[in-house]
Amino acid sequence: MPRSKNKVAAHRRRKKTLDRAKGFYGASSKILTVAKHRVDKSLQFAYRDRRAKKRTMRQLWITRINAASRMHGVSYSRLIDGLNKHNIDINRKMLSEIAATDSTAFAEIVKLATL
Repeated sequence: MPRSKNKVAAHRRRKKTLDRAKGFYGASSKILTVAKHRVDKSLQFAYRDRRAKKRTMRQLWITRINAASRMHGVSYSRLIDGLNKHNIDINRKMLSEIAATDSTAFAEIVKLATL
C-alpha cells in the first residue's frame, strides 16, 4: 500500500506561511524554512508592539495635555489632581483631543480643575 502524504493540507500550510511572508526581504519571502522563522518572529513583534502602542499613545496624550496646560499656567500633575479632586471624569485621550482641537473648552476645564 502506498504511503499517504496528505499533499493538499501540506501545500496549504506552506502556502499560508509564504503568503504571510510576502514583502519580506530576500530569502525571507521565498524559502520556506527561512520564511517560517521570519513569520514566527514577525508575529512575536506584532504581539509585543500591540501592547507597546498603548504605552506610546498614553505618553503622547500626557505630553499634549502637559503642553496645553502649561500654556494656561498649570502643570500636568496639578491639572490631573484638580480634576480628580473635583470628580471630573475625563480620560487622557479625550482630554488631549480637546487640548489639541478646542482651546477654549480646554481653558474651561483647566479653570474648573484649579478652583
